[in-house]
Amino acid sequence: MIPRYARADMAELFSEQARLAMWLEVELLVVEALEEIGAAPSGTAAAARERAPKVDEAFVAAVAEREKVTDHDVAAFVDVVHDAVGEPVARWIHYGLTSSDVVDTAQCATLARAADLLIGASSELVAALSARAVELEHVPVAGRTHGMIAEPTTFGAKFALWALQAHRDRERLVAARRRIAVGKLSGAVGTYSNIDPAVEAYVCEKLGLEPVPATQVIARDRHAEYLWACACVGATVELIATEVRHLSRSEVGEVEEPFSATQKGSSAMPHKRNPVLSERLCGLARVLRGYVNAGLEDVALWHERDISHSSVERIVLPDASSLACYVLRKAAALVANLVVHAERARANLVEGSLGLVFSQSALLALVGAGLSREQAYRIVQRDSARARDQQRDLRAVLSDDPDVPLSSEQLDEVFDLGRLLRHSGRAVAALESLREDDRR
Repeated sequence: MIPRYARADMAELFSEQARLAMWLEVELLVVEALEEIGAAPSGTAAAARERAPKVDEAFVAAVAEREKVTDHDVAAFVDVVHDAVGEPVARWIHYGLTSSDVVDTAQCATLARAADLLIGASSELVAALSARAVELEHVPVAGRTHGMIAEPTTFGAKFALWALQAHRDRERLVAARRRIAVGKLSGAVGTYSNIDPAVEAYVCEKLGLEPVPATQVIARDRHAEYLWACACVGATVELIATEVRHLSRSEVGEVEEPFSATQKGSSAMPHKRNPVLSERLCGLARVLRGYVNAGLEDVALWHERDISHSSVERIVLPDASSLACYVLRKAAALVANLVVHAERARANLVEGSLGLVFSQSALLALVGAGLSREQAYRIVQRDSARARDQQRDLRAVLSDDPDVPLSSEQLDEVFDLGRLLRHSGRAVAALESLREDDRR
């Protein structure tokens, strides 16, 4: 992942030093397990840990140099560790293991830790959305369908619905973490031919993983699900960012991204305050979706294992984790600091729409007055067109229409914004279920 979109804590998990350190931890835990079951002499595990190399830049360089000879990264790693530990202890390093025992178990342990960061970032987004939903519960705004003004809604409802969706993303991340927090140390084709299953159980318990049946590799549907959960995060963030972009347009002006005193919106036009963060988040969501297909392609491996998934995962798993973390944290900051222009939103809703947002209310009122639905529809449709053409408020047009059998009081009720929004708080109220989940 390029540094621009990498968060330090997530990037550290996928650094080369961290990767080799996790491999080494798996190897050392295997030695502990072998001693635990009596396969290795007493004192072997302590000696192995004492003599184990420090995983630093020099170690990484040594493994890379050795790989030029072996053309096999795990074999190179084992060789360098063997040389550092020395005989007779070194003979118990990688004892009974195949490369994927180490790589897959270490990778799943890393992904579980990455998922923890994503779940935390997801919780921050849910909290930010929920807070804005409560804050803006009663702030009206035009609801839009097909990009056109439809009926009134509230900013509170918008943010609440996003919060509920972001919470579902969090649940998907939790499920993906559970599915990916597994390990296997069962040998070349997964039959424990040269290693006791107790070793797998011991190592997995120490790493916080669940031992699972496997071939030489852990089944890749687990990794595909993890990538899907990351992509779902991106899709939700894109949904929010797309709405921000639309509502930020000059002719709409209902929201605005936070803009610092020293920030520049354009190199050429000093007046510009472009929704650049929202546009960036939309772009990154596209990248996240692309990783899902790569993950699904990795599921169908040959027989008990091939290596076609390996090169893919070296790219997509770290990058998807990093990008998902980035977009979640950036989206939480965007939501928390988004400027909402409530007066502009109300003006667009009422005056700007010429009252057309009340057209369905007028239709129903006419039906209630005894007209057929078709008669009522055509009257309101005709008067709505007149309102647009004449730039007059729909209420005034309806009031002047002799075909409209509604009194002034009835028209007042039709055009009562509060009546239309009387149930709009239900979405915000649904956020209580999220708080109950948190309490549990």
